Amino acid sequence: MEVLSSATSTYPRFTLYNPKKPFSSTFKPIIISQVHPWKYFPGRNVEARLLCRISYKRTNLDESGRCSSSDAHSKPEFWFRTLCGLNKSFPSQSGFFALRHGHPLWSWKTSVHQKVESRPQKIRQHISVVFVRLVVAMLLVSSASVALSSTPSWALSEENLLFLEAWRTIDRAYIDKTFNGQSWFRYREDALRNEPMNNREETYTAIRKMLATLNDPFTRFLEPEKFKSLRSGTQGSLTGVGLSIGYPPGSEGSRAGLVVISAAPGGPANQAGISSGDIILEIDNTSTESMGIYDAAERLQGPEGSAVELTIQTGPEIKHLALTRAKVSLNPVKSRLCEIPGSEKNYLKIGYIKLASFNQNASTAVKEAIDTLRSNSVNAFVLDLRDNSGGLFPEGIETAKIWLDKGVIVYICDSRGVRDIYDTDGSSAVAPSEPLAVLVNKGTASASEILAGALKDNKRAVLFGEPTYGKGKIQSVFQLSDGSGLAVTVARYETPAHNDIDKVGVIPDHPLPNSFPKDDDGFCGCLQDSASACYVNNVKLFSK
Repeated sequence: MEVLSSATSTYPRFTLYNPKKPFSSTFKPIIISQVHPWKYFPGRNVEARLLCRISYKRTNLDESGRCSSSDAHSKPEFWFRTLCGLNKSFPSQSGFFALRHGHPLWSWKTSVHQKVESRPQKIRQHISVVFVRLVVAMLLVSSASVALSSTPSWALSEENLLFLEAWRTIDRAYIDKTFNGQSWFRYREDALRNEPMNNREETYTAIRKMLATLNDPFTRFLEPEKFKSLRSGTQGSLTGVGLSIGYPPGSEGSRAGLVVISAAPGGPANQAGISSGDIILEIDNTSTESMGIYDAAERLQGPEGSAVELTIQTGPEIKHLALTRAKVSLNPVKSRLCEIPGSEKNYLKIGYIKLASFNQNASTAVKEAIDTLRSNSVNAFVLDLRDNSGGLFPEGIETAKIWLDKGVIVYICDSRGVRDIYDTDGSSAVAPSEPLAVLVNKGTASASEILAGALKDNKRAVLFGEPTYGKGKIQSVFQLSDGSGLAVTVARYETPAHNDIDKVGVIPDHPLPNSFPKDDDGFCGCLQDSASACYVNNVKLFSK
């Protein structure tokens, strides 16, 4: 038995070549086809082409059908077999099907056993049938490619779906569309394959791990209780111990802990005797020496009725207190009238307004404070934004409109540049003309930085204190289907002078004495007593 050659078939006539005995002939193939069942493979794109090559063998058979080594007493018989396979590199006119990575989608076997004879017309008919079958097969493979690209290769669990919900939220809303220089779609696929998500806690861990790859401390995951607590905090009430905290004044470098700015009247902390100026050394046995105010605030909040342990320093005394969290109503504004001895033109009456946060009551409370102080014939205002960590962005905008006659408040930018402008035409102005000083420090962040930057760049106020926190990005809060949530950085902002303050902060016009107090009683004392270490001349306070 001798294998002679193979030839690619694209015409009705076939030329068969034997190196020892060349000849040419035509034949009529009898096609017996068997199509094997479909087998799916995971993949995105599938291409398919079919190439059939005809391989034949010549045998010398004697009259009994047995093989013979001589040509003298035998007649040639030819066995033909089409060799069909999958390959991705053949031209389309060959009719060959290819699959990515070279995996066969199906196998097609055709056997031909026929003596070579001359019947051109029948060969054309059979070739036409083969061609039609190939076209139909190509259409079937095209349909299969769509099914392969759209059908997931594994079933998604409820935990997988929650992870995907969080992934899609970041995909749609996150400001950086490079996602910190990574393939966001590839991360999704890798996480679904490799991250354990057998229960809710494992899914939460996978979500936190995903957010960590963005290297953005302000894009964070919130468990259901923390999400609920955050929302209630922006709506004027909070479940916690009722403390407003900040960094101790003059705490450059190392510090002992976090300072209590105020304790809400009637709240758990106030009832336990904690007051303004006390130092929080530990929260649940964790030192606050290097703890940020956002981390500390999250630790102080929690479910109503739950316990939290605090180590507090009051002067030289150190106390260990166990407090029970409760729902605390928050009034973001405190105001005070300070009467200063001196001549009339030295602003004898100064209205002091302490704005602690931007919840949904903030701008309304500021307007009410202005009206109350005006009824006492104030000559100027001091707006204290120290240790105001921000809150609702719209409330920051509305508060800026109270003080501005007209002008840009903030530019909202994304990865492509400025996308929106917030400004005012003066229609919402309440106090656009009285002298105004604004107090800031490194606890001034987010919405309070927007307000401070707008008042400074529009030359509406003089800023005193230290550079602000430098949180030049805006977050939106999104709720997930199980009650948890995501705080996502959706934009960055620039001040009216196009200053990007992220990680830089708003730079004040003048410093304040390190000992300058953060409560309203102490503030008035520093303006009234020229001999005190914190004294600030009230004329200088409003001098541009």
